[in-house]
Amino acid sequence: MNTSPAPKTPAGSHRTTPVALALRLCLHALLAGLLALAAVRAVADGAPHAGAVVAAVAVMGGVYAAGTLTPAVARSRRAAAVWLTALGVCWAALLVLSPDGLWTAFPLYFLQLHLLPVRWALPAVALTAAAAIASFVLHGSPLSPGSFIGPLLGAAMAVATVLGYEALYRESERRRRLIDELMATRAELAAAERTAGTLAERERLAREIHDTLAQGLSSIQLLLRAAQRALPAGSPAAPHVEQARAAAQDNLAEARRFVRALSPPDLAHGSLAGALERLSASASPGSDGARVDVQFTVSGTPTELPTPYEVALLRTAQSALANTVRHAGAGRAEITLSFMDTSVSLDVVDDGRGFDPASVPRGGGTGGHDGGFGLPAMRARARSLGGTLSVESAPGHGTAVAVTLPLPTAVAP
Repeated sequence: MNTSPAPKTPAGSHRTTPVALALRLCLHALLAGLLALAAVRAVADGAPHAGAVVAAVAVMGGVYAAGTLTPAVARSRRAAAVWLTALGVCWAALLVLSPDGLWTAFPLYFLQLHLLPVRWALPAVALTAAAAIASFVLHGSPLSPGSFIGPLLGAAMAVATVLGYEALYRESERRRRLIDELMATRAELAAAERTAGTLAERERLAREIHDTLAQGLSSIQLLLRAAQRALPAGSPAAPHVEQARAAAQDNLAEARRFVRALSPPDLAHGSLAGALERLSASASPGSDGARVDVQFTVSGTPTELPTPYEVALLRTAQSALANTVRHAGAGRAEITLSFMDTSVSLDVVDDGRGFDPASVPRGGGTGGHDGGFGLPAMRARARSLGGTLSVESAPGHGTAVAVTLPLPTAVAP
């Protein structure tokens, strides 16, 4: 059992540290030394009750040892109170028999402060100090200021030591928890950065393959088909042109498989509309802890879009919704995917606190929420596909982010 003046935990157990272990051993040694001193002095001085003093010392030492070896005393406040009561009775008997018993009050202060709640420990310490002072009167010792100041000063020192140590321990534990949280946050941020970097590289490769290899192979296939139609019937070059066109077709299909494999995981299990609907359903709680109610709707007739279009629209929705959830203090948001004859648009509207777009420097984030990187990324995506991005907001009137992309004349998904 830990009987050092270490801080208490809610369960009544104590964290064993080198400092706590040293204090515990010192407390054991102090009490044992003081009890031995009382017994030796009684025998050496030939006190009339020397045998009774030695017996009282032995009983008190036995009770103390039994408590230190009983795990229940460390786990239960009730068991600790019973043990301290038995120890106090033994000490009171020793006080009656020998004036030297009052010196054991000092280690008793630490035991009471350590094992009992503060509201019980302080009265117990005061009662112990009063008993020590009363022993002077009982044994006819001359009263002096030291007779009162000694026990009281010892009690005050014990209270200050234990409460001060507990305060330092709590502060140390708070710092330790903060460091643990910081390390966990750093690990999460590193993992998030690795994931973001991986996804960004996958998207870049998908765009490059789609915009170069896939489009080039599609053009080659169209040119070879035109060449087939221009060849005279029975031309010996016709089989070679057909083989080249078939090879271009196979490689185009393979390139498109690469593009689909490199697309965001959210698009790997369904359409863009399905990915946006899952995004709306999984919106996290906002900055104030309240969950944002996100609604998703589709307007117009859905059209199959090229992978770069789907990636750009999904990433724009994710970035805008993340700002809404984390910073806008919104209670409701709406995501609308609109298909029109010549374009497709995505609108993310919230009823949050809003901001003044004119006060945001060019290239800054939406309302400064994301450190200045969200809005430029959205604009860059839209611009790379020939589209536009607009942000409308005002303080206290929410925010609306809209991206519009022109549909290609010939969609090559």
